[in-house]
Amino acid sequence: IYKVYVRFNSSHGFPVELEEGASIAVLKEKVGRLQGVQPEQLRVIFAGRELLSDCTLQGCDLPEQSTVHVVLPPPGSGRCSDLALQHRLGRGVDSLTRLDLTASRLPTTSTGLAVILETDDEQRAREEPEHTEPRPHSSFYVYCKSVCRAIQPGKLRVRCRACKQGTLTLSRGPSCWDDVLLPERIHGVCQSEGCLGRVAEFYLKCAAHPTSDDDTSVALDLVMPNVRDVPCIACTDIMSPVLVSQCPDRHVICLDCFHMYCVTRLNERQFIHHPDVGYSLPCAAGCPDSLITELHHFRALGDEQYERYQQYAAEECLLQMGGVLCPAPGCGAGLLPEEDKRMIQCLLSNGLGCGFVFCRDCKEGFHEGECHVRSSPVSGGALQVTEPISCVLLTVALSLLPPTVYMTSISI
Repeated sequence: IYKVYVRFNSSHGFPVELEEGASIAVLKEKVGRLQGVQPEQLRVIFAGRELLSDCTLQGCDLPEQSTVHVVLPPPGSGRCSDLALQHRLGRGVDSLTRLDLTASRLPTTSTGLAVILETDDEQRAREEPEHTEPRPHSSFYVYCKSVCRAIQPGKLRVRCRACKQGTLTLSRGPSCWDDVLLPERIHGVCQSEGCLGRVAEFYLKCAAHPTSDDDTSVALDLVMPNVRDVPCIACTDIMSPVLVSQCPDRHVICLDCFHMYCVTRLNERQFIHHPDVGYSLPCAAGCPDSLITELHHFRALGDEQYERYQQYAAEECLLQMGGVLCPAPGCGAGLLPEEDKRMIQCLLSNGLGCGFVFCRDCKEGFHEGECHVRSSPVSGGALQVTEPISCVLLTVALSLLPPTVYMTSISI
């Protein structure tokens, strides 16, 4: 038995059970009986294309427990041109479930340590690959925050940008990541009654478990299957999936080595604070202009280390805005004093803060006159902080500023 969920004219979904080898025509017949309409009038739309009646469920790349939209086109001639366009579009768009965008990201040759250690036999084997088993369909990865709390394979879906329903038939499929991530790149025709939407909106869902309509996940566009068997730049092993840097050389690093790279840089406080990107790292090979812009990739750190990453990011954000950290042992609260104020008090309120009054310049207890001991100035290197910042106090302090000043750096 093969179960799919049907949304008829964008209503609430209901399950329909079919034989495993059933065709789309059988699905239309069942829905037609349930809704009291002629099956031949119905159209089935899934992932941006119309599924034809003579196609089987498996032939349409329709995974079990997927949600399909079954629409009854409105009567009248006003939509005839749209219907004709929809039929043409549905036949010309490849399945999103088999879409592979890795070709535009993965390099064709090895670089770094992998080249130095590669033998002649390994090079020939890579240049003349044997025919192996087919690769998995999914070429997308996401961070699933709701259920898995881990990096998982993802599935690409599309909806009408106007009505948010999955009843849009694409004019063409995505050919690169920009088509997926940037708005208004691809158009189509929405079949929802009363909607004249023409713009596609892509989103990703976790493929590891059934998901509701609003359960979306963040796309990790640098993580992809290693379809070209490129060795990791660090350990030289051929692993999959991998993270591909957007530097000119497209350096490839396996997720285990990426995790170690992130933890090492985190321990050294060597992440880079960028005003537009946030708290990030460049390519592991140190390539210029290669900062990771989608900060959810650092979820590869795991929950415990990621909390530390967020904490350090908040500290760096505070210091970049002219804030200070309370130097009292066991406190470390983040404070945003007035720019010309030398005497700073860590206010004690509602169990937060410690009440310590200190000098902004030397971080010692407040005093009149010149400082006798000056703290080392903080420059682009590691921060010398003995205690972690109080996230609660930092949130209170940052709430006094316009959101655009700090949201990029700490909201992850």
